[in-house]
Amino acid sequence: MRVRLQGIVLTLVALLVFGLGIPLATTIAAGAQQDLFLDRLTDTARFASLAQRPLLDDKPLLLDPDLRRYTEVYGVQVVVFDQDGKPVVSSLGPNAARLDMNAERISDPVHEALAGRRSQPGGVLMPWDATPLVLAEPVLADGEVRGAVVTVSDTGAERADVLWWWLLLAAGGILAFTLALAVAIPVVRWILRPVHRLDDATGALVASVVSGREAEPVGESGGPPELRQLGRSFDRMAESVSGALAAQRAFVADASHQLRNPLTALKIRLGNLEGHVDDEPAAADLEAARVDAGRLHQILDGLLSMARAEASGGELDPLVLDEAVAERVADWSVVGEARDVRLVVDTPGDGVRVRMPPRGAETILDALLDNALKFTAAGTEIRVAVERDGDRVRLSVRDHGPGLRPDELDRALDRFWRSPAHQNVPGSGLGLAIVSEIVAHSDGELALDLPEGGGLRITMTFPAG
Repeated sequence: MRVRLQGIVLTLVALLVFGLGIPLATTIAAGAQQDLFLDRLTDTARFASLAQRPLLDDKPLLLDPDLRRYTEVYGVQVVVFDQDGKPVVSSLGPNAARLDMNAERISDPVHEALAGRRSQPGGVLMPWDATPLVLAEPVLADGEVRGAVVTVSDTGAERADVLWWWLLLAAGGILAFTLALAVAIPVVRWILRPVHRLDDATGALVASVVSGREAEPVGESGGPPELRQLGRSFDRMAESVSGALAAQRAFVADASHQLRNPLTALKIRLGNLEGHVDDEPAAADLEAARVDAGRLHQILDGLLSMARAEASGGELDPLVLDEAVAERVADWSVVGEARDVRLVVDTPGDGVRVRMPPRGAETILDALLDNALKFTAAGTEIRVAVERDGDRVRLSVRDHGPGLRPDELDRALDRFWRSPAHQNVPGSGLGLAIVSEIVAHSDGELALDLPEGGGLRITMTFPAG
């Protein structure tokens, strides 16, 4: 954006410089040409007046001293022609045929003058055009054309003046560009400083929504008043969003925690009724109520874990991932043996470290191993692997259960979502959502895929601690 704004400023300056400079340069050249034309036209007309009597008396050589002196002083060649268009006297000497002039260039002005017409201004005087200025005036006597006087003027001095003026204009244009650039850079930075701050604050706000950390306010970061006001409005909006999210998380955590006690009491009361209900339909309803209470207890536990995961922002603690994996697999191996499922650990054993929220690795492994044991058939295995790839660490949990359909992989991380094929398996549908939250807080990435041989593999990639 800074480059675009500077480009706009320089483009406007360029349009201004060219819009004023080109007409001014053309005016300077046209003015120089006009001054030269009028000056030479006056001299040519004077010589045409002086040539009347010598041409009438057939004594044109009487003009020779005046013509020579004029050429010596001004460097302008003068030629006098008779009625037949023949040169009769020249400022270069008596032999007019040896004049240093292009006959074709002066023939047209001579014919125009002998026809009684005066010279007209030519085009604009350009520095690169070395064509001399040729003017012709008729010599009139009693209203009759008796001859013509032609002056041939070199335009070198005038063209040099025009060139110097043009160079001065070019220097002024370059100076204007330099000043515009010198002014545009700090001004553009001043304008964009709050924009950059807003962009950084937007990213921080998104990160705070994900991680639960407090977003840094934009504050008074300079810039135009409108952008400063926008920054203050953004701070108020970010504060409102953060407050609403914090209140939502607190409500979920408090509601989950407060509902556990009456739910536990309800489960105890339902358990106490066991054996005291003789009616078979009532006993079936009692059992269904106990099952529903258990499912509700699982949902509350999941909501509480989710609230804790969302509120786990802040500093990340370093931990040795190998040790955390070995510890959790050892605890879950007892459950695996009871279900005839073998838990296999594949780690490099070099003490690879990552950074996670407190108890983050424990929560992740508990949720993934619990899911894997629910869906893995007896006689198979669950493999937990840790591997290091440069500055990244991958943790994967692969089971040999029924897996998911390819179109279900993207939805598997949604809260409370469960595959239609697994609706009868106990669970709240929050396990992978909790894992996703903790991985995001740890600056990691989570991916699900369907490996060869069936089952589901969940891979998490973290920066090496």
